[in-house]
Amino acid sequence: MVEYTYLVLRLPRGTTRDTARQVMTEHAEHGGWELDRLRLYPDGSRRIQLRRKIIRQVRTF
Repeated sequence: MVEYTYLVLRLPRGTTRDTARQVMTEHAEHGGWELDRLRLYPDGSRRIQLRRKIIRQVRTF
């Protein structure tokens, strides 16, 4: 079973699409995050949910 850890980002209204893309790109390239869901609210603010796999080490003898 794959387990994920989540990171929620909230961007205020007035944030451009390019700025939102840059923020998500930085998290993806340097933190290993991937986009899980993005919600654009009527007032223009964005809620971005990112996820990445939890890799557990299995002890071998």
